[in-house]
Amino acid sequence: MREFDIGYPHSKSPRPIKKGSRVNIHNKIIAWEQGQSFYDGPRSSGYGGFTYDGRWKKILPTIIKEYDLDNNSAVLEVGSKKGFFLHDLKQALPGIKVRGLEMSSYPIENTMESVKEFVQIGEYDSLPFRDNEFDFVLAFACVYILNLKGVIDCLSEIQRIGKGKSYITVGAYRTEEEKNLFLEWTLLGTTVLHVDEWLQVFEAAGYTGDYYFTTASSLNLLRES
Repeated sequence: MREFDIGYPHSKSPRPIKKGSRVNIHNKIIAWEQGQSFYDGPRSSGYGGFTYDGRWKKILPTIIKEYDLDNNSAVLEVGSKKGFFLHDLKQALPGIKVRGLEMSSYPIENTMESVKEFVQIGEYDSLPFRDNEFDFVLAFACVYILNLKGVIDCLSEIQRIGKGKSYITVGAYRTEEEKNLFLEWTLLGTTVLHVDEWLQVFEAAGYTGDYYFTTASSLNLLRES
């Protein structure tokens, strides 16, 4: 188990946060539907337009090398959204077996045609796959939307269906200011913990894969003056 940055290209621009400007109960209710408004509606309730831009292509060489992936590998993405990662991976390694899992129907209905047949609906804390089925499991920005029990169950499930190579990102903080900024930014973040607490959760779940702490600093969040 290690903390590892795969180099996901977050925006380098500062993101000023004004208290109450984004995270209110109305926007959270809309976001939790994880439908059209969350993915392709206004920025106040989600992504503000979730469109393909090829960003995964930039870091796939790192992922393929680090996790020894090839055309004979099997890969699962938990929280596959519209299939952008799976699409780029399939283009890089045409023979690879890919699967995706989403909790809501909208992203599946709008998944890229190249990989839509490989994506299904299901729960992150009860993965509908066999033991040791996948050579690599990716869970990007989805684990921490669950409550604490769901997080532990999800990590245990990733451990069960994988062969030991996995990568997750979780909402975290190191200072109270980082915590406050993150909570004022996230719409779905439910289990947001101190980095030391996350290590205890990983141990409790028996999780041994790689992880990355998504924090206010990594997202370039700052307090609006």
